[in-house]
Amino acid sequence: MGAVIALQTASSMESPLLPDYTVGFITQSSTILEFSPTIISLILAGKVGSNVASEIGTMRVTEQIDALEIMGVNSLNFLILPKITAALVFFPVLVIFSMALSMFGGWLALLVSDLTTTEIYIMGIRSFFNPFHITYALTKTLVFGFLIVSIASFYGYYVKGGSLDVGRASTQAVVSGSIAILIANFILTQLMLLS
Repeated sequence: MGAVIALQTASSMESPLLPDYTVGFITQSSTILEFSPTIISLILAGKVGSNVASEIGTMRVTEQIDALEIMGVNSLNFLILPKITAALVFFPVLVIFSMALSMFGGWLALLVSDLTTTEIYIMGIRSFFNPFHITYALTKTLVFGFLIVSIASFYGYYVKGGSLDVGRASTQAVVSGSIAILIANFILTQLMLLS
């Protein structure tokens, strides 16, 4: 993503009024503010959401959850809380790696295409850097991680029927999780950046 952003920005900069470091700045701000948290979360909604919904749904239709409840185990805490905790710990780490790799990919693409120099690109990345943007991106990631796992767990936990219904629940979890991410993205941007 960073490579594409950098190449598109560099190739479409025709105005002499724009400084050369604009390519690095746009790559940095686009990656941190939007692409890394949102795109990675949408990908994870497909992978993790589907996996969580089908795993818990299979446990429901094979009556493993009923067995846990008969033994006196709180099945929601036992099955869902560790998944939510793991998402809140590991999703931000993944997004930080994504940010770094995206900006590295932008540098590599510009270096290979010879559209700008390393010094100008790094100056653009450092220009107008706002540390709050990292806080904003990681806050979005935490909310997205919670939404992905809780929505998928809901669909898996309350599935009824057989294996076909588990597949449907898994698909519904991915779709609902993706829509929830996009809505939450809009709301968090309104609350954190524009207020």
